[in-house]
Amino acid sequence: MLFEIPKEITDYLAVLDEFIEREIKPIEQRSDNIRFFDHRREDARTDWDRGGLPNEEWEALLHEMRKLADAAGHYRYALPQEYGGQDGSNLGMAVIRHHLAAKGLGLHNDLQNESSIVGNLVQPLMVRDFGTEQQKAEYIPAMLEGKMMWSFGLTEEAHGSDATWMETRAVAEVRGGEEGWRINGEKMWTTGSHVATHCMVFARHSGDDGSARGIGCFLVPYGTPGFEIGEYMWTFNMPTDHPKVSFKDVWVPGRMVLGDVENGLACAQHFVHENRIRQAASSLGAAQYCIDESVRYAIERKPFGKPLAVNQAIQFPLVELQTDAEMLRLLIYKTAAEMDGMTKPEVAIRLSDKVSMCNYKANRLVCNAADMAMQVHGGIGYSRHKPFEHIYRHHRRYRITEGAEEIQMRKVAGHMFGFMGRG
Repeated sequence: MLFEIPKEITDYLAVLDEFIEREIKPIEQRSDNIRFFDHRREDARTDWDRGGLPNEEWEALLHEMRKLADAAGHYRYALPQEYGGQDGSNLGMAVIRHHLAAKGLGLHNDLQNESSIVGNLVQPLMVRDFGTEQQKAEYIPAMLEGKMMWSFGLTEEAHGSDATWMETRAVAEVRGGEEGWRINGEKMWTTGSHVATHCMVFARHSGDDGSARGIGCFLVPYGTPGFEIGEYMWTFNMPTDHPKVSFKDVWVPGRMVLGDVENGLACAQHFVHENRIRQAASSLGAAQYCIDESVRYAIERKPFGKPLAVNQAIQFPLVELQTDAEMLRLLIYKTAAEMDGMTKPEVAIRLSDKVSMCNYKANRLVCNAADMAMQVHGGIGYSRHKPFEHIYRHHRRYRITEGAEEIQMRKVAGHMFGFMGRG
């Protein structure tokens, strides 16, 4: 049973902290870069004249941070050594993501853009596990150099969690003597389309609605005739890089299929458990930050001549939050450690419910903790001069986007009541 984090991981946290102080904080404080993190953050990050897209200076700053982190050997921590990584474990990633989020907002870890000194680099591994030898040789180096970036086209306007009912269609078609696929349909929430080079488009080419078989994963280059970027959807937390896209007789050659064309959804599911446990750890870290800041403020703030902290109306809600955080932290770390001892298929069978528990509970907890932090801090907590509203707006999305919490709960119920595998 896991009660203590291995020393090599805790030692690495100290290395990361030293790197942040030496390399990242000076950049954050340079010129007026702090505007991206103080009360001006949403306005500074958003190019309102370009329809709400991320400000180019903001994205350049994030790129500079990632280059420094990569040069220092931190950015690829989770990747295998063959790709310049450290073979980072699921437990290591969970502990690191929690640690960085618990430090509060900063250039070291701003997950609004999935940006961190320790990257969550899932697509190179997706190519490694599903790609052809030609795709591996061509795509993986380009991805790691930042020359190839993929968006993710699964959700449709009429279909979210019910992905197997998607209406986007692919038809086999030969052009110029080359076998390929003609795609028609639409997707939305194709995050990163303003800078992406390719979109992973999931489209049905055979089988019945509701079946996972007959859906392929097609790599469509941006700029392909018939591939159009539409409206960028404004969100609770701006800026936006989440547009609708459409496909009208878009043709791609057969070599642009990733994995088994009959089971493309396996690509979408490839990293789901690793993603969800890491994202749960980040939400828990942000929740812990909100709790810690609330406790600190309650001790310092003295209305009516006495600290807020002496009031049980302040103490008890924070006690509840801290208790939930402690229990959830153990479950996240235990689950991550168990994942490290299993293959992906074993995780899907034996731990999928635990991963879902961690994810939906952590995402609820951070929303509750941010809301309580606003309440404890009063008027200043409600303002943008504190980060709690940003934390709430950012992490609220994960109760939907990382697999809606209702889907997560249904998965847990499936394990509890024996429904898993029955269709």
